[in-house]
Amino acid sequence: MPAAASPRDSREDAWTWLQERAQPHQAQEGVVPSRGSQSKASRGLATGAAQPDPARQLSTFFGVVVPTVLSMFSIVVFMRIGFVVGHAGFLQSLLMLVVAYLIISLTVLSVCAISTNGAVKAGGAYFMISRTLGPEFGGSIGLMFYLANVCACGVYVLGLVEAILDVFGADGSEPPSARALPQGYAYNFLYGSLVLFLCLLVCLVGAQIYSRAAFFIFLVVNLVLLTIFASFFAVPPQEVSVSRDSNQSFNASFTGFNISTLRDNLYASYSRDYTTNNVMSFATVFAVMFNGCTGIMAGSNMSGELRNASSSIPRGTIVAVVYTFVIYFLLFFMTSFTCERTLLKGDYGFFRAINVWPPFVLMGIYSASLSASMSNLIGASRILHALAKDDLFGLVLAPAKIVSKGGNPWGAVLYTWALVQLVLLVGKLNTIAGIVTVFYLVAYAAVDLACLALVGASAPNFGGVTVGGGWGVGELRFP
Repeated sequence: MPAAASPRDSREDAWTWLQERAQPHQAQEGVVPSRGSQSKASRGLATGAAQPDPARQLSTFFGVVVPTVLSMFSIVVFMRIGFVVGHAGFLQSLLMLVVAYLIISLTVLSVCAISTNGAVKAGGAYFMISRTLGPEFGGSIGLMFYLANVCACGVYVLGLVEAILDVFGADGSEPPSARALPQGYAYNFLYGSLVLFLCLLVCLVGAQIYSRAAFFIFLVVNLVLLTIFASFFAVPPQEVSVSRDSNQSFNASFTGFNISTLRDNLYASYSRDYTTNNVMSFATVFAVMFNGCTGIMAGSNMSGELRNASSSIPRGTIVAVVYTFVIYFLLFFMTSFTCERTLLKGDYGFFRAINVWPPFVLMGIYSASLSASMSNLIGASRILHALAKDDLFGLVLAPAKIVSKGGNPWGAVLYTWALVQLVLLVGKLNTIAGIVTVFYLVAYAAVDLACLALVGASAPNFGGVTVGGGWGVGELRFP
C-alpha cells in the first residue's frame, strides 16, 4: 500500500504547480525563482545583474508617499467629511473609519509581503501577483484594479467639478456677480471633460512631471489642512448662511468646541443627500467614505518608475496609511465637536465657510482633486500597459503596448482616458462612489487571497509571511 503524502510533499507539489503557471511570464522578465532564491542574498544577485533603468528615478517619498497620501485624501477630506459625520454621526463615522483602515491594512501587509520577495517592475499589483501565481490570477486582479482606478479617476473629476460649481456655478454660494458658470447635466459633463483633458496632457508628458507637480500639491494640501485645524480653534462661534439654490437658503451654526454639539452629533441621523436626492444609509455613506482610503496602491502603480520598488512600496505605503488615518480621525472628532448637524448635511463644503481664509480651502480642494485624478489616470494606464505586454487580451489591447522613447505608455493612457470619459456620463460623485468601493473591495480581497495562496503553497522564495494558526500573517521585511 503506497505511503500517504506528507504535508511537506503536498505543499511542494502546490508550489511546483504555481511555478509552472507563472514560469512563461517570469522568463520574459528574466526572473526565474528557484529553491536557492529563498535567501535575500541570492535575490539580490538576481535583481542586481540587471542594468539600471533610466525610467526608474523616483524615491520612496516622491514615488510612493506623496501620490498615496494625495490619492487617499483627494475630494473626501475636503468635501465629504461633513457628509459622513452629518449622516452617520461621530460613533458610526469612527466605526466606518476603523473598518475601512482594517481592510486596507490587511491589504497593505499582503502587498508588503509580495513586493519584498523579488524584483518589481511596471504594473504594480498585477506584475507582482502574475509573476508569482501566474497570469490568470494576476490578470483577474489587475483588471479589477484597472477598472477601480478608472472609476476612481471619474469620481475625483466629478468631485472637482462639484467643488467649482458650488462656488462659481449659477446656483453657487457666492454673490451673483461670481456665478458665471451655467449648470446642468450637459454642462457638468463638459466641465468634467475639460478637467480630464488637462489630466491627459500631463499624463502624456510622463510620470516625472507629475511627481514634481505632486510634491508642490502635497505641500499645498498639508498647508490647507493646517489652516483647517487652526480654524477650529481660531474662528469664533458664528452663523453660517447656506444657499442650495435661489429658492432655498438657511442658517446653520458653527458652535466652536461645545460638548452639547458633540452629544448631538454622536449618533446617526440618515436623511436625504442634497446632491443625489436619495436617502442615505450606513452602506451608502460608507461607500463614499471608503473612497478616501482607496489610494494605497498609488505607490505600487508607480513601481516602474521607482529606483527600488521592493523597498519603497512597503515603506512608503505604511507611512501614508498611518498619516492619513490620524488626519481623518482628527477631522471627524473636531467636526463633531464644533459644527451642528444642519451645517454638515446642508453644506458639504463647510470647511470654506469656517476657515480663517476661505480661499485656502478652495486651493486644497482643487489641487487635491486634480492630483488624485492624474494619479489614478497614470496608475491605471501602467496596469493596462502591463496587461497588454503579457498579451492577456490579444489584439484588443495591442495599441496599449505603444510607448514613447522615454518609456511612457501613451497608448494605454489614451485607452484609460476614453474609459474615464464614459464614467463621467454618470454625472454625480455619490452615485458612482458605491461602484468604486465594490471594485476596490473585491480587488483587495483578491490580493489577500493571493498572499494566502503563497503561504499555503510554502513558496521557498516567499519569506515575507509566516504561518500561525493556519492564517497568513504579514511579516514586514525591508531589503
